[in-house]
Amino acid sequence: MEPSSQMHHYELIGSNTSPYSRKMLAILRYRRLPYIWRIRHPATLPFEIAGEPRLMPMLRVPGSTRFESDSTLLAHMLEARHGDRSIIPPDAAAAFLCHLIEDFADEWCTKCMFYFRWGELETAMFASRFVISDLSPGLDPQSRDLAVREFFDRQRGRMELVGCAPPNDALIEAHFEEILNALKSLGGADRYLFGTRPSLADFAIYGQLTQLVLDPSPQSRVREVAPIIENWVCRLDDASGVEGEWQDAVYPATEAQLALLRMIGRSYLPFLAANATAIEAGHPGIRMIIDGHPFSQPVFKYQVKCYREILRRWSTLGEHDQNELAPLLSETGCLPHLRTQS
Repeated sequence: MEPSSQMHHYELIGSNTSPYSRKMLAILRYRRLPYIWRIRHPATLPFEIAGEPRLMPMLRVPGSTRFESDSTLLAHMLEARHGDRSIIPPDAAAAFLCHLIEDFADEWCTKCMFYFRWGELETAMFASRFVISDLSPGLDPQSRDLAVREFFDRQRGRMELVGCAPPNDALIEAHFEEILNALKSLGGADRYLFGTRPSLADFAIYGQLTQLVLDPSPQSRVREVAPIIENWVCRLDDASGVEGEWQDAVYPATEAQLALLRMIGRSYLPFLAANATAIEAGHPGIRMIIDGHPFSQPVFKYQVKCYREILRRWSTLGEHDQNELAPLLSETGCLPHLRTQS
């Protein structure tokens, strides 16, 4: 890149097949920030400008020589740098809900994406070809076929690690349909979780859905259960022309908010709590029942960090905002998991 271009543009490194890359790309577009989008694996970046960990996406701010990663941290960095077209609701109570739903999308809804992408042979082969073609378009046919097969085997082998192997399939399939129905209740492609402008929570869900409306197996589910979602994803892909408003307050909660918070209270927060407890006790995995379905997964240290951040945000809310949210969070089953360690 030319030095003059570096000075005035963000540079985003990622892939079209990465839900978190698509999340950040859509945020940059919505915020009308100048950027350069490079499809490239972060592992190929020089260490002195990337460091560790090498995760998609990676973002370099104008004038900087170093890339940073973690889509949530990057989104909040943009919030700190730019006042216009914020993606965090200005109301503190709504901002907490926004963060909670964003974390749910990044860490739990991604199980739907991974399960449907890699669980079925035909879809897994489609996705493997897409990933390799996206990241390594210059490979000769023989090298490409070898890379596709290796990636196919690698990703299929990670199903248990990310909590997407049997017996978790019934729960994941049920939750995918529940998520679609929740978003369908928004009522249109120009409606979002916190008003008529998109929030960080919307962009996090969007990121996962960019893959689910692309891959053959989940795409057919979307078109059957909630065809409007495909249009919602397409429009949010570039929302630079959206001029919307935040909802006035968190009450009354919308049908979509209630549906997602109920899922979080029944599944995601109990999972985070169980994961943290298992790690503290030195156990290698967790086994629990969620919505009447068995769920098991090896422990995951990063999600302890996620839980701590949710608890931190709850504990730092003012008393007025906690009291305002308490009835909603109690009704949806979230509150006990916020007060346990707060």
